[in-house]
Amino acid sequence: MTKLDFLSELGIEDMNLGGYSDNWLGSGDDLDCITPVDGTLIAKVKQCNSDDYENILQKSTDIFKKWRMEPAPKRGEVVRNLANAFREHKTALGKLISWEMGKIQAEGEGEVQEMIDIADYAVGLSRQLYGKTMHSERPNHRMYEQWHPLGAVGIVTAFNFPGAVWAWNAMIAAVCGDVMVWKPSSKTPLTAIAIQKIVNDVMTPLGWDGVMSLLVGSSRDVGELLVNDRRMPLISATGSCNMGRKIGGAVAKRLGRSLLELGGNNAIIVMPDSDPELILRAVLFGAVGTSGQRCTSTRRLFLHKSISSSIIEKLIASYSQIKIGDPLNSDTLVGPLVDGKAVQDYVDAIEIIKKEKGKILYGGNVMQMDGFYVEPTLVKANMGMNIVREETFAPILYLFEFEDLNEAIEAHNSVDQGLSSSIFTKDMQSVEKFLSHSGSDCGIANVNIGTSGAEIGGAFGGEKDTGGGREAGSDSWKVYMRRQTNTLNWSDDLPLAQGIEFG
Repeated sequence: MTKLDFLSELGIEDMNLGGYSDNWLGSGDDLDCITPVDGTLIAKVKQCNSDDYENILQKSTDIFKKWRMEPAPKRGEVVRNLANAFREHKTALGKLISWEMGKIQAEGEGEVQEMIDIADYAVGLSRQLYGKTMHSERPNHRMYEQWHPLGAVGIVTAFNFPGAVWAWNAMIAAVCGDVMVWKPSSKTPLTAIAIQKIVNDVMTPLGWDGVMSLLVGSSRDVGELLVNDRRMPLISATGSCNMGRKIGGAVAKRLGRSLLELGGNNAIIVMPDSDPELILRAVLFGAVGTSGQRCTSTRRLFLHKSISSSIIEKLIASYSQIKIGDPLNSDTLVGPLVDGKAVQDYVDAIEIIKKEKGKILYGGNVMQMDGFYVEPTLVKANMGMNIVREETFAPILYLFEFEDLNEAIEAHNSVDQGLSSSIFTKDMQSVEKFLSHSGSDCGIANVNIGTSGAEIGGAFGGEKDTGGGREAGSDSWKVYMRRQTNTLNWSDDLPLAQGIEFG
């Protein structure tokens, strides 16, 4: 095992316990944590079993009764302290994210900054959990609504954003008065353990152990318990569409709530009047950033026929200059895929592309080096190919030509996923068509920026098989609370609504 400085700063040991309520626990099987950078063992984690799960849930439900009564602005002050703690460990935590899942260090630190930003946002939100006042039709009555905490919220996160997605949920849910039980991806448990230790440094002295808990374990041992537990009124899950169907179905069966952030098959439409330099920068970051392992990664590029050849030529030239390798090297632009299975998925996709007569313009190979590295790939494709309708979590970009914007929008919307979308143009009519009711069917629609890199101030999420959930900004906080309508009668009479006379 390699002991690196950032592991020591974050308290990561050779063997770590993967559960926390008001103390560290872990009675399940050992989990090996392999870095995709060179394929070596970083550390081991002792996972949770069903007994650990029950311990964590009991502590969470107990502390909720106290946490929900803490005034929301006071809860916001706790979150403010968390933001400052994340600031202190930004570099080390960013390096751990890079080392454990493979994104370059700039992206790893950017993810920690996202955690800080959403915490800062939540602090302000703690004084803005507004309800409405409505006019009653009955004299001397007052009617209004208020929002109450839900309870224990289960947070299931994916490997590609092992810190930020938890923070999107946890910081908002915390100021809403909920408690959280976090089940991270088994591919990135060390980041979760490091974050939990930072959280404990803030929460334990304040007496708030159990408000934010950790549950590292397999879907079989603890995941199914979490999603089927009636004590968890909300499950927020980020992952594949198949995973979302399973979780959404299980939660719906018990009439619970689910917030689903699932797959994306994101596209950019490029019009003839667009800026070529903007396009190149947006496509490169969107298609190869995080090695194509973002839910918002650019997977399809629709190019107007009049400019298609020149854009493709520039893309091939740019792809040939991309430095691939150690994500902690400042010169690296593309790190590894997360593990060997991800590499195999890439290989399988390349084989299908060839069988479906797609033309590989650049890349298509596994790199012969330690770790899990592949070449970013450009494919000349058509919408008749089945593979282009799927989300392959790898840096594969499909290129299409079109002549008419309506044609491009129809092809853009023809896939099952509906997360992020973009158009590049200076023409107002094209912009408005793309943003209109007959335009992009995605939850996110951008103009002259790429599909990746959402800001926390807006609601994040998508439609169709992407799951329909919304996280982060705008009024996304409402999903973590329950609405209550109140009517107060301050008269000496008891009039009924709708003018009903009874008795």
